[in-house]
Amino acid sequence: MYRSRLDGKLDDITLEFLSSISDDSVIAQYDILGSQAHTLMLFENKIISKQEAAKILHALEKIKKENISEKSDAEDIHELIESLVIKKAGKDAGGKMHTARSRNDQVALDIRMKIRDDINTVCFCLNQTIETLIDLAAKNEHVIMPLYTHMQQAQVGLFSHFLLAYADALFRDLDRFYVAYGRVNESPLGAGPVGGTSIPIDRQHTAKLLGFKGLIENSIDATTSRDFVAEYLGNASILMTNLSRMAEDFIIWSTSEFSFIELADKFTSTSSVMPQKKNPDVLELIRGKTSQVIGYQMAVLSNLKGLPSGYNRDLQQIKVSIWPTSKILVSSLLVVNSLLKTMKVNEKKLRQAIDGGYSISLDIAEALVRKGIPFRNAHKIVGNLVQIASNSKKSLLALSADAVKSVIHNNEIDAKELHKIIQSVTPESSLETRKSQGSSGKHEQQRMIDNRKRKVQAYMGGTNKRTNEVRSALEVLNHNVMLLIKNMN
Repeated sequence: MYRSRLDGKLDDITLEFLSSISDDSVIAQYDILGSQAHTLMLFENKIISKQEAAKILHALEKIKKENISEKSDAEDIHELIESLVIKKAGKDAGGKMHTARSRNDQVALDIRMKIRDDINTVCFCLNQTIETLIDLAAKNEHVIMPLYTHMQQAQVGLFSHFLLAYADALFRDLDRFYVAYGRVNESPLGAGPVGGTSIPIDRQHTAKLLGFKGLIENSIDATTSRDFVAEYLGNASILMTNLSRMAEDFIIWSTSEFSFIELADKFTSTSSVMPQKKNPDVLELIRGKTSQVIGYQMAVLSNLKGLPSGYNRDLQQIKVSIWPTSKILVSSLLVVNSLLKTMKVNEKKLRQAIDGGYSISLDIAEALVRKGIPFRNAHKIVGNLVQIASNSKKSLLALSADAVKSVIHNNEIDAKELHKIIQSVTPESSLETRKSQGSSGKHEQQRMIDNRKRKVQAYMGGTNKRTNEVRSALEVLNHNVMLLIKNMN
């Protein structure tokens, strides 16, 4: 249909190579909505007649309810829908639907509408997952565990603090998507192929009908730019990386060597030959799908980096990275949320890990600092104590007074006093004395949990508002379409 200047039809091999129909089914409904808004605008600006507009809109409503076949001579969904409108409404009316627009602004519009909806869905799923993390933190506010650096025990902590760390990382992901929404929610419709149109259209009106907050004003920018796609996929890559890190922690901690947590059976599988296995397949797939999303981001950036201004067909290949990314994001968040709700925390094992290590070492050193000893000296004293305890396979609390005395060389502190300090420092006292803002101290947990609960509600309210704004705009669009169709005769 679009080959007016060219001789003959495309042969089957070339058509298959050029066609994006198989990738376009995801945006078919968005293309119809965009065509409805454009048609209403053309009528209201007296560019087409009421009868012509009604015929076009009636045809689009029929197509909206049909299962559009992927088998078509059309190169893409835009050509297919227009050809179906012409077939149903006649060429005299249907042939005017494409007035003052191009496939170039159409595809940019459809992608923005799709990503706009996907962002809201991802924000909802993120909010739910964060809320579950916070609820789980509240239930484990007093569960003591070792905190790690370099996979070695570092300090005494609380399981709630660990969970809040991932909640805060996901909050940043949520904020990235939330802010990106504003850049996505601008309409390119009416920009034409690249330089606009001489026909007196109203771009602001179509933007309003489709629930957009404004325009991508420059017509070159509107049809050419896909930085909003790169931003969306970049945010997706960071989110999946955070989920992958969480998955890695849970994979390690669910092993028999750690046994800190136990995953519900429905999130695991067994071996085809080893009946005792309980494999964390869901978590492993999150790691694998993270690599896939990062690959999609790199594909888009590689596509964009060398393109000249104006629309180029290379941009067609960007769509194949967006749709699966959105699917992976939503499914990963849903499964992680469910996994968190059913996960069992082994408080006894977590405590045993603390008692078998030297995580209170820094607390002893800081107790010496409070006695006026320079930190570097305190560090050396406690380091020597740990060396003695490790060699004798004892805990720091089990060291004798003589062993403690052997590490004091410059009379900075009395041996008996040092021994008393060691005996007084426990995991519980460590968490009671830790007061710095954002620490794993007990006093900070409730404050942070309450703060994050309020934050979740604020984001949820904003996401609901945005979703309702788009829904309301499309309801008005549908009402106007139905009204015009009803009065077509």
